[in-house]
Amino acid sequence: MKTVILCGGLGTRLSEETTLRPKPMVDVGDTPILLHIMNLYSFYGYNDFVLALGYKGEFIKKFFLNFYALNNDFTVDLKTGQIEYYKEAQKNWRVSLMDTGDNSMTGGRIKRLSHLLNGEKTFMVTYGDGVADLDMNQLLEFHKSHGKLATMTTVHPPSRFGVMSFDGDRVVKFIEKPQTEDGWINGGFFVFDKKVLDYISGDETILEKEPLERLAKDGQLMSYKHEGFWQCMDTIRDKNLLSKLWDSGKAPWKR
Repeated sequence: MKTVILCGGLGTRLSEETTLRPKPMVDVGDTPILLHIMNLYSFYGYNDFVLALGYKGEFIKKFFLNFYALNNDFTVDLKTGQIEYYKEAQKNWRVSLMDTGDNSMTGGRIKRLSHLLNGEKTFMVTYGDGVADLDMNQLLEFHKSHGKLATMTTVHPPSRFGVMSFDGDRVVKFIEKPQTEDGWINGGFFVFDKKVLDYISGDETILEKEPLERLAKDGQLMSYKHEGFWQCMDTIRDKNLLSKLWDSGKAPWKR
């Protein structure tokens, strides 16, 4: 089963980082958030990735072209060009890097991948800027159980600010940006039947607009309610929060 990761957006709200590199390549800890997402899928056995590239996509292409060399020790024979690797660290991943246009919308990027996805009965889709402590196998089983065309993971949004409890004027508990208990929002982590591609017109189609709205109207969109941890990386504040969690060794999405 293929997993599509949308990696082409401008990331304007994280311009402190994205003027130099695409958002999925912004580090959380010492690792691009894109690898955090891919590791989550890989933990559950989903190792066939399709990266929908756009803005500064060449950075992601170069990263994966050099991935093996950067993650292993080696000796280069400059006379013959032969390379001998030591202590080989390997990922059992297949990664397709596809240019889907600098200005394509989220739905348009998926539509441009039709030639790769039409042969799939079902495929997964997510954004290149969010992590969760999500069980991908349970998500897929839920999708199979209802028989509809699309499943969207829904989550409680994180609070914009830290929240605290008091004893008089004394703060007895403080939590930085916890998940709220009210309301549900789109958390990404979709599972789609290939027929979802028919709901997408072209490059200008925003997945979250007409396609999902039509799927809902047709009774073909189901919600997988995730009560656990979820966090997107929209701003530098979000990046710092995720990095702090990762560096603490207690990142909820770590597998």
